Amino acid sequence: MENKKIINGLKIIAIPVAYALIIRFVFGVKDWEGAFKMMSVTFLFLLPCIVGALTVYFSRSQSARKLVYRVFAPWIPVLVFFLITFLLAIEGWPCLVMILPVFLIPASLGGILGGYLKLKKRNNNVQVSLLALLPLVVSPIENAVGIAPKPYKAYTYIDIHAPANKIWPQVTRVSEISAMEDRGRLTRFLGFPRPIKAELNHEGVGAYREAIFENGLVFHETVTEYEKEKRMSFSIKALPQQNDK
Repeated sequence: MENKKIINGLKIIAIPVAYALIIRFVFGVKDWEGAFKMMSVTFLFLLPCIVGALTVYFSRSQSARKLVYRVFAPWIPVLVFFLITFLLAIEGWPCLVMILPVFLIPASLGGILGGYLKLKKRNNNVQVSLLALLPLVVSPIENAVGIAPKPYKAYTYIDIHAPANKIWPQVTRVSEISAMEDRGRLTRFLGFPRPIKAELNHEGVGAYREAIFENGLVFHETVTEYEKEKRMSFSIKALPQQNDK
């Protein structure tokens, strides 16, 4: 009897977590020409909702009758899913912390739905199976109609009280920053690589700059617009360090 309870408890957690990992893999595949987008509305809201529904649906009827259980039980597989993706280095913990509230609310709504399906008199296995397949159907439709999130531009500026000829050399090139000079406590706490230096081969359109960070991270930048002591724009491509400097 005790073993049966343990098996049922594991099933309540294991099935939703396994489902979430499978969908995470499918949405993370990059070779399907964008058919599935990792940070889509489908993944952010529909996946945790289904995880919550599966959690409560596979629970005992006695538990599913309790509203508190329906709301909070789905949080357990969500947290286990996040822990596994962190341990496997699939996601960094800052991203997981930011996305956690987004997952918990739909998971609770899914738990309420799962309780409804669980307590209906007839067998609902077919409905639950169709619900589990829903992200694979909705995501391509979402991308086709352009619902998926799109990039936005953000503009920031800092006023510096100094002559342009003094500031400009610090803008185009950045001399090596020692660990003592780096005061980015928040970025260090979040585990972001520390900036080291930026090198520019010449000044003008078409120039090539490397912004070098710790852990072999290099941003390769090509200058697309240049007006001395007034403006410099460049495109950025992040690649691992490819040479031994």
